[in-house]
Formats: sequence, structure tokens, C-alpha cells
Amino acid sequence: MKISDVKDRIDKEGIVPIVRSVIKNIKENDVYNSFLELNEKNAIKQAEKLSDEGNNDKPLYGVPVAVKDNIAVKNMKMTCGSKILQDYISPYNATVIEKLKKAGAIIIGKTNMDEFAMGTSNEHSAFGPVKNPLNKEYVPGGSSGGSAASVAGNLVPVSLGSDTGGSVRQPAAFTGTYGLKPTYGRVSRYGLTAFASSLDQIGPITNSMDDLVSLYSVITGKDKKDSTTVDMHLDDLNKLKNNDKKYKIGIFKSMLDDDINIKIKEDYYKILKNLQKKGHKLVELDFDKKDYIVPIYQIIAPAEASSNLARFDGIRYGTRKEGTRSKEELVSKTRNLGFGEEVKRRCLVGTFVLSSGYAEKYYKKALIARKMIKKELESKFDSVDIIATPTTPNLPFKIGEKVENILYMYKSDLFTIPANLSGLPALSIPLYKTGDFYTSVQLMGNSFKEIDLFKLGYEVEKITGGKK
Repeated sequence: MKISDVKDRIDKEGIVPIVRSVIKNIKENDVYNSFLELNEKNAIKQAEKLSDEGNNDKPLYGVPVAVKDNIAVKNMKMTCGSKILQDYISPYNATVIEKLKKAGAIIIGKTNMDEFAMGTSNEHSAFGPVKNPLNKEYVPGGSSGGSAASVAGNLVPVSLGSDTGGSVRQPAAFTGTYGLKPTYGRVSRYGLTAFASSLDQIGPITNSMDDLVSLYSVITGKDKKDSTTVDMHLDDLNKLKNNDKKYKIGIFKSMLDDDINIKIKEDYYKILKNLQKKGHKLVELDFDKKDYIVPIYQIIAPAEASSNLARFDGIRYGTRKEGTRSKEELVSKTRNLGFGEEVKRRCLVGTFVLSSGYAEKYYKKALIARKMIKKELESKFDSVDIIATPTTPNLPFKIGEKVENILYMYKSDLFTIPANLSGLPALSIPLYKTGDFYTSVQLMGNSFKEIDLFKLGYEVEKITGGKK
């Protein structure tokens, strides 16, 4: 399902019948556990209002959008996939939701996710794992697995996820969809429940480049409610398909070791050779800090998470353990009751690396190393326009197969983490189908150069024929 399909149906049948049809389809066919809550009454009301207004010039007029359940939608639950927030109702809209509604989109429901966005398989949700629409025995990737599954399963044409270490791009790769992590500061984080504030970004998941660009262009922009957003002119997106620019594409051969799935590696080189035939130049780059990527992330992200999740104490809002005799007992037992094992693990690590005597040894060193990685990556764009890697080192695995293999899970983000550590934009594009699943390529660009990713992304889509 694509935006154009929905718009064609709206032209023929009207907006309200289409919204009702989408809701009915989700109720009957969401066998993937991708949705946690449907916005049925409000979605129909919004469709009726749009129909009465008759302004179908809005860019996303009548388009149903699924939203990851860590993004605030007024009067809807925002559980973040956690028991500790299972009954929390958001009193306000995130900025991206306000932008979507202004553009005529219909917020259709909230999608399942790894608890507080901590996970790479969507097996860490308090409300059960999400199943991959390409094969329901396999994981869809995480943490935005519900958003990716809702698109891959043709329940909605587009969705929003959040990306802290690859949580949009990795599930996009696992489900054969398109996923973008914008430049840090390009999209407002107001209304996004923070995991690691210096790494988080909201991004689109879609079935085509056209849809990804359409959704991206609506949600970007300066926001006075988020001081990290940048007031920067959005590049002209109207001539993306008629692009004749030839790019210098950087490749990190040193990162393509024996741990990479052989089919992923073959298709990665296949698309690069095809791009080379089209006149693009391949440039081999050194990246001698690759062994530090995952360790640095696994210090900084948990440290920020332990700080951000300190607010969930059973006192101010959310689930609380009754019958306790002291504040300390209340906080301890509430968190033990409300948090899952992965969240507990990361919060413990984060608290440890921030604790007295260890902050200097771990956290501050990780911040210095992060700056070094950021500086090195940015320097690569002196000689290339785009850096291409596989999106993930592996194909999807069966539900339950790797859940206890923590190191395997963490290494799944090897190619995606650098974009978060450096704040750079990165785009995952499906390549070729192998068995049930797609291989994929990740294009990473210089800061605020999403336009280059889109132009080359369209060319990749043209070469592969797009998602079948």
C-alpha cells in the first residue's frame, strides 16, 4: 500500500469510507501484533471534518499514518511498550502529530515497540512481540517493529518511528521497507518520550521513496518547543527523480568482515557496481575506529536512559506499587513491577557508568571517543558525498532465537549507530529479495544533506525496481 493508492481510492470513494476501510482491515488482519491501540472514533471524526472542508490540496489529505507508541497523540495511550505506562493517556500532541494533522493526515493508531525503544527485535514489548509480515515466525527488527510491520503488512501506507541507534532503519531493513533517520535537529523531538536525548530522532517508514519524501517533508522544521531543532531551509524536493548528479560514494571495506551475512554482502556490492555503471564513483575509505562504535553507544545511550527514566518513580504518574512503607520502597518496587528486563539492564549499566568513581573512567571517556568518531566521519565528506554500507550485518532471525544473546543483538546496530553518534542523516533502502526477506543498503550523508540521500535513493530504487 502506498500514498498514491490511498489517494486514488479517496478520489473514487471519498475519505470517510476509506478511513473506515483501513480501520476494518487493521482489526481483521493485524496478525502481526503491530498495533497497540486504534484511534477509531477520532480518525473518523477527522476524516469527516476533512471531507466537509473539501480541501484536498493538503499534501497528505486523508492518508492514514501509524505512530510509534512513544510519540504523544492527544487523548490516546502512550505506553512506550511498558507496563509502567500501560494506562497513561497523553494530554497533548507531539509537534510531528500537529504537522501531520495540518497536512491532512489521519492518525490511525499507535504501534507496538520494544519497551522504551530499547531493543533490536521488538521482543522486549510488555504487550508481546511483533511478527514480521514477510514471515510471521521471524522478528521485524526494533525498536520500531510495530511501525515497520504495519507498513510492510499493508495495513497503512506510512508510519512514524524513532531512531536512537538504528530503530527506524533496522526494522525497515528486516521488513523490506524504506526508513530514514534525519539529521539531528531536522525534526522536532517535542512529544517523543526520551530514551537517549542526544541520539533520538523521529523518522518515516514507508513502501517507496515517493512516500518517504512526502512524509519527511511534512514533519521537518524549526520548533520553538525543541531547542535542538534548526531553522534551515528545506531543499527543493520537486526534481529528485530527474537527477543527473554523479556522486562519490564512500565504502568502508574494513567493516565488511566475516560476521556479515554473505547474501547481504553480495547484494551490497551488486548495487554499488550498478551505481558505478551509471557514472558514480566508488571511493574506499578507512575507518579505524569501527571497534569502538558499539561500546561507545552502549555507554552513552544507557547513561542518558537511566537519567531520562528516573522520572518513572510511581509518584508523579504511571503505574505504582501500592502498600509500600517508604518512598525508597515505593520507587524500587514500582520500577521492579513496571520495567522489563532489557530496560532494567540498560538502566543499571547507565547508573553504573554515571556513578561516583566511574563517570570519569567510562562515561566521560565515551563522550571524548564519540567526538572523535563524529569528527572522523564528518571528515570523510571532504572526499565523498555519501557513505554506503549494508543497513544490518544479518537477516531477520526467528522470534526467541537470539533473545538471550545480548552481544549478537547489540552488534546488529553496527552500521546504524554511527549516524546517531554523529547526528548525520541515514537512509535504509530495500534491495533484492532472498527467500522471504530483503537485503538492504544504507546511505549516510553529510549534515542536512538528506537531498543527496533522496536523489541516490531514487536511483537505487530504479535499479532494483523498488519493493515488489
